[in-house]
Amino acid sequence: MSSPAVQAAKATLAGIDLSSYDPKQSRLMDERCILVDEEDNAIEGSYTGHLMENINKGLLHRAFSVFIFRPSDGKLLLQQRASEKITFPNMWTNTCCSHPLDDFEAEKVEENQLGVKIAGSRKLEHELGIPQSQTPIDSFQYLTRIHYLAPSDGKWGEHEIDYILFLTADVTVTPNLNEIQAYKYVDKEELQVMFKEEGHSFTPWFKLIARDFLFGWWDELLKRRGTDGKVSAKSLAGLVDSSRVVKMS
Repeated sequence: MSSPAVQAAKATLAGIDLSSYDPKQSRLMDERCILVDEEDNAIEGSYTGHLMENINKGLLHRAFSVFIFRPSDGKLLLQQRASEKITFPNMWTNTCCSHPLDDFEAEKVEENQLGVKIAGSRKLEHELGIPQSQTPIDSFQYLTRIHYLAPSDGKWGEHEIDYILFLTADVTVTPNLNEIQAYKYVDKEELQVMFKEEGHSFTPWFKLIARDFLFGWWDELLKRRGTDGKVSAKSLAGLVDSSRVVKMS
């Protein structure tokens, strides 16, 4: 039996008219996120949508942010979200960010962060067309989890426990233009320039991760090149305390 808050969330979303939004993106709002508490313990029930009305009731879900780095030069693959997106349209962000779903048993597995890694591989293919054969589950390096809340506009937003996953791989990108409008590889200095330039907007979770973690971890990734000169996400195992949820604002 779902909690009263979850039942209220379902009723609230059912009453929202999505006809003015892109049909494909509207259908994605029906995906059932995994409900968690502030320590990332799964709670009975799931809910759909990213309504601020539900977020203000305290509802929180599990998510992930994938960062793909090219092994040869350590450049990071960014995407710019499509204008069709209901939340945070047109913004630049990390390679892929989404949610494991309650509908898929494999994506609920918590041991070794298996569920979020499986979801990450699935969404990399959905959004960027990257074949799952190029993103094997055991190649993802989990770093930490962050808890953040971010409104998108007056109606929509995000409230997530977000797993940070690094991956080093040579990938083939065939973008789903309903999901992303552009993509590019950047080095650390190029990304820092992008943050300073007018005309670029960034998703709130990406800005938080970049502000507190990304550049230091990126430095470590480059420092730990192998004898072949390539970077490996697996070299960052044990770099940070990955056992706790970091609350960010």
